[in-house]
Amino acid sequence: MVTTRRDFVKRSGSAVIATSLGFNILTAQSYKHKMNSDTLKVGLIGCGGRGSGAALQATLADSNVVLTVMADIFRDTLDKSYDALLEENPDKILVDEEHKFIGFDSYKKVLASDVDVVILTTPPSFRPGHLAAAIEAGKHVFCEKPVAVDAPGIRSVIATAQKAKEKGLSLMSGFCWRHDVPKKDTYKRILDGAIGEVGSVYNTYNTGALWYKDRQDSWTDNENMMRNWVYYNWLSGDHIAEQAVHSLDLMAWAFGDKLPLSVSGTGGRQSRTEERFGNVFDHFALTFDYGDGKMGHHVSRQQKGCSRAYDISMMGNKGHSYINVGSNHDIMGSGSEKWTWKGERSNMYQNEHDTLFAGIRSGNVFNDGHRMANSTMLAIMGRMAAYTGEKLTWEQAINSTEVLGPTLEEYNWDMNWPLADVAKPGITKFA
Repeated sequence: MVTTRRDFVKRSGSAVIATSLGFNILTAQSYKHKMNSDTLKVGLIGCGGRGSGAALQATLADSNVVLTVMADIFRDTLDKSYDALLEENPDKILVDEEHKFIGFDSYKKVLASDVDVVILTTPPSFRPGHLAAAIEAGKHVFCEKPVAVDAPGIRSVIATAQKAKEKGLSLMSGFCWRHDVPKKDTYKRILDGAIGEVGSVYNTYNTGALWYKDRQDSWTDNENMMRNWVYYNWLSGDHIAEQAVHSLDLMAWAFGDKLPLSVSGTGGRQSRTEERFGNVFDHFALTFDYGDGKMGHHVSRQQKGCSRAYDISMMGNKGHSYINVGSNHDIMGSGSEKWTWKGERSNMYQNEHDTLFAGIRSGNVFNDGHRMANSTMLAIMGRMAAYTGEKLTWEQAINSTEVLGPTLEEYNWDMNWPLADVAKPGITKFA
């Protein structure tokens, strides 16, 4: 059983191999889920590893949920996802050839179908437009993080989240640690005052090198960028937004989701300097000022051969708490007392979808749209501060006019979107 979205990346070829060895699809189809008036139909928009994992968890969240529509800009990506999902949960994968859509406008075909819920897991640059269209179409949404790559995108998401609330539509974000049982228990204690008033939070997301897809002779510049989207800030928002935003969300949680007053810091590109790595940085170091002497300190990097760290330390006026995020080790110290989380763990990815679908069933819809926008904005304002070398207030950042990428209607294989130079602190200007 695949338990996380990353497992789909690791096992990306397994389903194809299983099929070639004679996986009996006709037999699997004979046991297909029988739909009825209470069946919730799901559409997947963006069929990479994250989308595939989310689609699997959606079909496992409720006994009467099925996947009926899939969309991606690449046929090979969709086919790999379909094969993997069919291997994992064949009874719930009811996607026929007529409901496999390819191209930049494929999301429209998903939204025009009779699905009840859509999963948005394309590169982040598409997210604000896809989310707005999904809510307009009256669909419940699972929306992967980050939810935008620039401030105009964030403002769009905030407006869409409000519209979803007004229409009674569920909106679940991909900030998965909010649904992890150990983190929920630890943070409840923190927010209830177990370590006193939190004054300092230090968080890291230091990893090694990322994947890279070698360019094929048949690929245009646009296709190469789309297939290696993590290395282009107009598609990913840079790695602080695409990956390290999880740590910033944990920081925001520790401060009770209060917004910072300002951010300052630095970043750069030291080990990942080749042209094939686009225009993103490989490290960031930032300080968020929350006022009254309260500070949030963030460090992240993606550098090969360096030590790794994925943790968060919170200091209060009565004690401290430490979480090794990667190993799920939660410790809280308060004076002479020490508390370590112990209990039965569950899959936080699955918990997200269990909560989403339970809310849809009960009518008690879940909507963390505004929160997911604010957490993403922490990454965007941090990136802008590092790119420019300027100290930026929240108000400056959220009102930025800088647009990194095209609108949904502008995307096509012939577009010539200009690639911005790698940012240079002190030279690159804030907009």
